[in-house]
Amino acid sequence: MTFPRNLLYSRLSSLNKYSRNVNTSAVRLQNVQQVTAKKRICIVGAGPAGFYAAQYLLKQLSDCTVDIVEKLPVPFGLVRFGVAPDHPEVKNVINTFTKTAENPRLRFFGNVSLGQDVSLQELRQRYHAVLLTYGADQDRELQLQNEEQKHVISARKFVAWYNGLPGAEQLQPDLSGRDVTIVGQGNVAMDVARMLLSPIDTLKATDTTEYALEALARSQVKRVHLVGRRGPLQAAFTIKELREMLKLPNVTTNWRADDFAGIAEQVEQLQRPRRRLTELMLKSLSEQSKRTATAVDGKQFLPIFLRAPKAISAKEIEFAVTQLQENAAVATDTTECLPADLILRSIGYKSSCADPAINFDPQRGHVRHDQGRVLKEGEGSSVEPGLYVAGWLGTGPTGVILTTMNGAFAVAKTICDDITANAFDTASTKPGFEVANQRIVTWDGWLRIDQHECEAGKAKGKLREKIVDVEQMLRIAGV
Repeated sequence: MTFPRNLLYSRLSSLNKYSRNVNTSAVRLQNVQQVTAKKRICIVGAGPAGFYAAQYLLKQLSDCTVDIVEKLPVPFGLVRFGVAPDHPEVKNVINTFTKTAENPRLRFFGNVSLGQDVSLQELRQRYHAVLLTYGADQDRELQLQNEEQKHVISARKFVAWYNGLPGAEQLQPDLSGRDVTIVGQGNVAMDVARMLLSPIDTLKATDTTEYALEALARSQVKRVHLVGRRGPLQAAFTIKELREMLKLPNVTTNWRADDFAGIAEQVEQLQRPRRRLTELMLKSLSEQSKRTATAVDGKQFLPIFLRAPKAISAKEIEFAVTQLQENAAVATDTTECLPADLILRSIGYKSSCADPAINFDPQRGHVRHDQGRVLKEGEGSSVEPGLYVAGWLGTGPTGVILTTMNGAFAVAKTICDDITANAFDTASTKPGFEVANQRIVTWDGWLRIDQHECEAGKAKGKLREKIVDVEQMLRIAGV
């Protein structure tokens, strides 16, 4: 973060003089400050969708308070645990979220899990409106035999491993083999490939966890295959991600010329973003024929198109060759086996149902809703008054942070419109969240954790060293 550290540190040093009860005291103080507020809104989830929605609501509703409830002791969701460590500029959005959190009409309740520490019914009784934004925390699977084998893991878990999500340190991916095959061609897949192939000295300056740096330093991975069902014109990674990969030192990118048959003739018909990405792939393809043989100690990035996973075995994965029919990948009888000491599945996320009262679609992995208004269970298009959903929990895992921002703003506007239209009761008094005997991390508690991580990182020449143990987080937060 780039906000003034001296101000933050002075604030923290004064806070640390108080006892472990300081968080509870802070909550009580905020309650006193908010007694004049008429409308209480609770947001479940402290990721981008939650913070953007809070920003909009606080700006548009001068007589509202917003409480953010988060199951982890720390905020920011996928910005903290999903953005690649070598993309610190993307994490600058944390500065915006911090400004929102410092609004006196917002309170942060970390270490509170929906469905365990508090139910949706309780929240709805305590608030005029509840907005669910707790994201997508599960993986879509290949549905193949042997997928449960130890050498098959999800890219989501691998990202969580090097980003320090509590519990992910137990993953221990086996990087002793030469070949890693990634199934999927989105930006997450590209991030994982780049992390596997990047020079360790480059990663040491980032907030990659120390245990991940040690494992990557010992890694014997030399070749990373990035495999997709469809063709180059449907690749889901962006031009920025591809440029970074092509610039990696001591890494050679090798395309398959057959995958690009007829592609050059279609370039002029493409929209600008897709055209630029395709032109870069074609440029890289033309340059590889002019290169000398890959150095013996060099690493290789191997993008492969038109292949659908078919079978998994101990050291390889079998793919069906596909053909495009109306933009869909259709498997043929031809197959190909690729070496795979480690298989990383990167075919998307899905959400989980945190509370049985949520109208959740298990097949699609998201909450059933109409433009952000959560639908009533089994009642067609009827909506639950005062209950909303935003972010990946409502849309599925699509888009980038900007997409999430626009979606969160739209749902927050819907909440404002519904309040104006008296679509649900806002006249009655609501108590908001009350601290009982729970170990709650307030925003000041998070600042203590933040300071500790930054100081630990500074000692190692990096931005921060993330704490991965929840109990340690709670101790540092003072609860």
